[in-house]
Amino acid sequence: MDAPFRGSGDDIDPADQWVLNPRTGEYELRQPDPATERPAVPGPRTAPEPGAAPEPAVPGRRRTTGRGQRKAKKKSTGKRILLWTGGTLAFVLVAGAGAAYLYLKHLDDNITTTDTAGATSDSFSKDKAFSILVIGTDKRTGKGDAGYGDANSLGHADTNILLHVSKDRSNATALSIPRDLVTDIPDCPTRQQDGSLKTVPGTRNIRFNESLGQLGRDPGCTVRTVKALGGGLEVDHFMMADFNAVKTLTTAVGGVEVCLDHAVKDTKSHLDLPAGPSKVEGEQALAFVRTRHSWANQSDLDRIKVQQQFLGSLFRKMKSDDTLTSPTRLMGLAETATKALTVDKGIGHITTLKDVALELKKVPPKNITFLTLPVKDNPADGAFHKTVIVDPVPAGQIFTMIKDDASFTEVKKKQKAKEAARLKGPRSAAADVRVDLYNAGAPGGSAQTTLTWLQTEKGVAKASQLGNAGAGQKRTTLGYAPAQAAQARELADLMGLPASALKPGRSETNAQGLPAMVLRLGADFKGAGVPLTGPAKAPAVPKTTADQVKCAS
Repeated sequence: MDAPFRGSGDDIDPADQWVLNPRTGEYELRQPDPATERPAVPGPRTAPEPGAAPEPAVPGRRRTTGRGQRKAKKKSTGKRILLWTGGTLAFVLVAGAGAAYLYLKHLDDNITTTDTAGATSDSFSKDKAFSILVIGTDKRTGKGDAGYGDANSLGHADTNILLHVSKDRSNATALSIPRDLVTDIPDCPTRQQDGSLKTVPGTRNIRFNESLGQLGRDPGCTVRTVKALGGGLEVDHFMMADFNAVKTLTTAVGGVEVCLDHAVKDTKSHLDLPAGPSKVEGEQALAFVRTRHSWANQSDLDRIKVQQQFLGSLFRKMKSDDTLTSPTRLMGLAETATKALTVDKGIGHITTLKDVALELKKVPPKNITFLTLPVKDNPADGAFHKTVIVDPVPAGQIFTMIKDDASFTEVKKKQKAKEAARLKGPRSAAADVRVDLYNAGAPGGSAQTTLTWLQTEKGVAKASQLGNAGAGQKRTTLGYAPAQAAQARELADLMGLPASALKPGRSETNAQGLPAMVLRLGADFKGAGVPLTGPAKAPAVPKTTADQVKCAS
């Protein structure tokens, strides 16, 4: 951009005409300096008004003049280029900022948000642990989806993953919840189009996937169902996508590496891949995560394992250099992801979603654990195992670890130290431990669940459950006579009781007329097999991490 000259002389560089005005902080055309330059058009000087403060001088260029003044050094070509480029750059940055704003606004407009009527948080914090429920629906949108899902459905909760990211960003847990899990769906307030609230009544003993779509239930209802399932587990946000999102996202990243231990040609899902490694995107990627008849038990639980392997590979691909260093690929990914997602209002802006992604990016793939909520066959199905129910003890351990922000891939040093120092001394065999259990403030059913766990899992056959002992006890205690100290140490080790829970003193006489320790489960009780001092190790359930490369079988 050429500026009209203010003054005379052929040695004036155009860049010199743009200077920083100290009053405004903006670049503007330089005004002539009365001390060294003559105005281009002579005219009468205007005196300042009486009492007016003198204006700050705008820097001017030192010029070559007549006798008695020192001759200024002529600016080097490099200096003049730098000045001119600097002035131009200021305008480029302003124009670029406007373009960036418009693009971010465009991405913002791509995102669909849902008001969950209080089921999720109104904001996202980068300073604390967070949990996001990722919902994959069976709703069909887009070209090529006619072969999948229920054409007349608003979409059910077909794939459900609770993603918990630890406060220190050292680890994350991706917990899959089976769609065929039979559970209770609580009452659910839903926001209507006119802004009013309508409560969808809860339903007992129904498949988890009906927490979305049925009776007008929205994603907030699925979030509420997970919270209830986890015993008050916090779920901060949700992200929801349909079948078409799998196709578009895998195409945007240039395909995802998968592996099969045998060739698959599934006429139901249309998956057609050879044994060994393959790269899938689009239609084949969707077929890969949808198929279940190609795996061992042809069940939804087998499909979940394959989906976890797929997600681990997708995460590695999104963190890879060929994705992060490609502006075209990153922009395509941003465009695709924002069009594919429906989220709650707390993360319903592109800048917030960017923050979520950057926080997740901090977690090493080796510390991202994929596991499935422990379940058992539903006895109500008889010989036909169509649905499952929660396996309460290991499920309770997992939910407690998530609540405690504990890692499934590593044990904290403090936890190890506490475990090693706990209750040194001789211990009895589990079969010799005799104890009466009471619920003294723990959640309902805790005493019976713990009794079953001790008897079937730990071999404590001489245990009895004697019901409630009041609800006012805050902490769990184990009372015992001096002669039962070895039994107390063994039970404390089995249950993860801290030394402070042990109360030497007296025992009681059980139903068989024999001395028994007294275990009172207080309000701090977290579940059968869940240590009160924090989990020392993860429960013995199948799990994988995002850095592991496995072949689906």
